[in-house]
Amino acid sequence: MRAQPQASHFVDGRYVEDTAGEVFENVFSATCEVIAKLHAATDGIIEEAVASGRRAQKEWAALAPAERGRVLRRAADIIRSRNRELSELETLDTGKPIQETIVADASSGADCLEFFGGLAATLNGETIPLGRDFAYTRRDPLGLCVGIGAWNYPTQIACWKAAPALAGGNALIFKPSEMTPLCALKIAEIFIEAGAPKGLFNVVQGLGAVGAKLVSHPAVDKVSLTGSVPTGSKVYAAAAAGIKHVTMELGGKSPIIVFDDADIENAISGAMLGNFYSTGQICSNGTRVFVHRSIKDRFLTRLAERTASIVLGDPRNEETQMGPLVSHAQREKVEAYIEKGKAEGARLVAGGERVAPEGLDDGAFIAPTIFADVTDDMTIAREEIFGPVMCVLDFEDEDEVVERANGTEFGLSAAVYTADLTRGHRVIGRIDAGTCWINAYNLTPVEMPFGGMKMSGVGRENGRAALEHYTQIKSVYVGLGPQDAPY
Repeated sequence: MRAQPQASHFVDGRYVEDTAGEVFENVFSATCEVIAKLHAATDGIIEEAVASGRRAQKEWAALAPAERGRVLRRAADIIRSRNRELSELETLDTGKPIQETIVADASSGADCLEFFGGLAATLNGETIPLGRDFAYTRRDPLGLCVGIGAWNYPTQIACWKAAPALAGGNALIFKPSEMTPLCALKIAEIFIEAGAPKGLFNVVQGLGAVGAKLVSHPAVDKVSLTGSVPTGSKVYAAAAAGIKHVTMELGGKSPIIVFDDADIENAISGAMLGNFYSTGQICSNGTRVFVHRSIKDRFLTRLAERTASIVLGDPRNEETQMGPLVSHAQREKVEAYIEKGKAEGARLVAGGERVAPEGLDDGAFIAPTIFADVTDDMTIAREEIFGPVMCVLDFEDEDEVVERANGTEFGLSAAVYTADLTRGHRVIGRIDAGTCWINAYNLTPVEMPFGGMKMSGVGRENGRAALEHYTQIKSVYVGLGPQDAPY
């Protein structure tokens, strides 16, 4: 099984290679097969990407915004026409089930391109009357942006960063995670096919050293990262040294609060979606599930029953509901957290062990795991695990659960399940999180801004708000009479 691209990088409208770059392997985590070998970008590749991006940005920004929008919408149409092909590649790249990738990855990327393609022509300023004189504002591009992606949603993240950047008149160099390098190359091909200038969307591959060179490059004006808090801290500091614009979409340890009047089946659906989808590898996952003590036993019993029915298996099979983790190293990390949970006194309700679906003995699989009787001070309740591990905590009253839900350095997401919508709005209003739901979870339509508070990041992806982070306001004062001067 091979998925070898034409070359490792896509720069200035074509595939390019420099075999002097460090070799790294792309592994299909369901079988442990190496499906592609790539070379990390050398300094020469990086400089070519920067130079072509700067040139293309000027050409692109000179177009009418409506024309930029048409290119983005054409790219969206091409992605939708190739959804199956792109979804199969995403499954090989990440290990996520085809049942999931075919509805949640390339198609959501297309939605994003279409949305921002429609917004491109609306990037207007305002006029400000000042008596005799007046002023006006305009939104100008930032210039050359760098996007650094995570490995859990490589196609979606490439589009989430490209769409607002390009709609705003910028160019983008995208560095995928070295663990999932394949999908972004196809998006780069599609942009050229849709009519984008060569160099407008470049893809360069590599590990952290490549990302560091891009972030610190003096010709780069903006950095957008999706990743962990430790990585975000380093990237933020490096960007700050050059006074660059930043968007940081980082990790979380998000709360789901289930009140005693909630629809239990609905709340369980949300908790499972917020812990087991993508094998738990989603930054916004609600991994601290606070359940009112009066319904805790019913909740746990039904949760365990439904979790037992999840179909683990080959992610290429459309019947599979949960695939492997992205790598064996990630599985070992998750297993260490599970052992820590046991050692610190959490009660294991389900899962907690490796599994080997038929014919996939070498895969990085782990059973969906549920801990109950978790307390706020336990490691599994404080640290981001990034695997299918749910922590269920008890609570008694509203004030208590709000305080505990906010008792974390993270602030990415939160949800409340209740039949009392007044309480739902009231509680969400008190939670320190940037992306929230009431009686739903992990639904992230492109129309809605996405991002976090506290250590979970700065800036927003998606929604009209994203354009504010990829453009800058220029104010212009227009004098209509003689210049006053005291000299």
